[in-house]
Amino acid sequence: MAANDETTQDENRPTSQYAEAGRPDDDTGGGPAGAGAQVKVPSPATAPDGGAGAGGTAVTTAAPGRMPRWLPRAMVLALALYGCFQLGSWAFHQLIGLLINVLIAFFLALAIEPAVGRMAARGVRRGIATFLVFIAVLAVSVGFVVALGSMLAGQIVEMVEDFPQYLDQVINWINKTFHSELSRVAIQDSLLRSDWLQKYVQNSATGVLDVSATVIGGLFKLLTIFLFSFYFAADGPRLRRALCSVLPPSKQAEVLRAWEIAVDKTGGYLYSRGLMALISGVAHYVLLAMLDVPYAPALAMWVGLVSQFIPTIGTYLAGALPMLIAFTINPWYALWVLGFVLIYQQFENYVLQPKLTAKTVDIHPAVAFGSVIAGTALLGAVGALIAIPAVATLQAFLGAYVKRYTVTEDPRVHGHRRHGEVVLARVQRALRSKKDGTAADGESGG
Repeated sequence: MAANDETTQDENRPTSQYAEAGRPDDDTGGGPAGAGAQVKVPSPATAPDGGAGAGGTAVTTAAPGRMPRWLPRAMVLALALYGCFQLGSWAFHQLIGLLINVLIAFFLALAIEPAVGRMAARGVRRGIATFLVFIAVLAVSVGFVVALGSMLAGQIVEMVEDFPQYLDQVINWINKTFHSELSRVAIQDSLLRSDWLQKYVQNSATGVLDVSATVIGGLFKLLTIFLFSFYFAADGPRLRRALCSVLPPSKQAEVLRAWEIAVDKTGGYLYSRGLMALISGVAHYVLLAMLDVPYAPALAMWVGLVSQFIPTIGTYLAGALPMLIAFTINPWYALWVLGFVLIYQQFENYVLQPKLTAKTVDIHPAVAFGSVIAGTALLGAVGALIAIPAVATLQAFLGAYVKRYTVTEDPRVHGHRRHGEVVLARVQRALRSKKDGTAADGESGG
């Protein structure tokens, strides 16, 4: 009877005390702990009418493994940021050419800002003043290109006309030296019938289209640069007001100060370089005119502009062309031109340039050289042109916030050590070496 009573109590026990996870009520607990396992937790004794006695248990259900609520949002946000990054990178690579043109236009606008500002201060409208300055720059540029082009065209025509004579001289030298029997007619026939000449002509015909596309693209870039620079210069005050309108008053003064420094340094750099180009051109024109070298004005203009506006290697590139032209007249003239270029370069570096650039772009030559290399690595030829004024502007802007102190009057500052200190250092080294030798002898004797 007692066994039957216990069986009846087990059958009447509430099923809510067991945790179900896809399995029927089972009191054996034979399955492994985990999903679908029954967990019994001892519960405190309840009142006699509560159903569970003093030894009763309360069974709870284990929560299944669910994804955190923040994880989907984080994944969506990460994918959105990655997509925005890829889109921005693609857009940047597509617009890199336009951005470089805008940067060049901005520096050109900074360069002509002093001239435009002076004309505007005298009552000329900024648009008209900017237009007049651009007309002057365009006239000088076109004049230089026309003069240089006429010089090159004349030299090319002269070389083509004299080519048969040069070829006869070379053939006669080869025949006398190697006892051969070459003739100009046979060489011309072999050249005209050669396969490589036909391929070269075909490639040249294809290359004409490429050159035409390059020229058209270059003209379009120049038009873009001039338009942006015109708007930057003509609407300079409006642009500054628009930029300051989104900044607090404490930051507006700093922005305007940086703008003025950039205008002074960029304009000063270009004007000082232009003045040095004029002086260099006049000096080289005098030399070339004395040597009776043809196209002396164009060559002098070439030397002046290239040597000043192409940093570091501009001097050597500028001197190569007049040397070559002078060599065709007389080889000794080329040596005269080379000597004059070297002497004038030293005069310019140590006398002329420090005086003209002392108040504009007074930066160390090593810093200028490093900035040109960095600008070339970043933006190519454009970076080489704008590197020096950009570094000069940054140096002037940072120099206003760097606190400087008076340097002590110590000979070591100038690279000299006092004689007494040198003697004392030698005596100390001698005593130290003698002491070390005595200690070593004592240890060996012991």
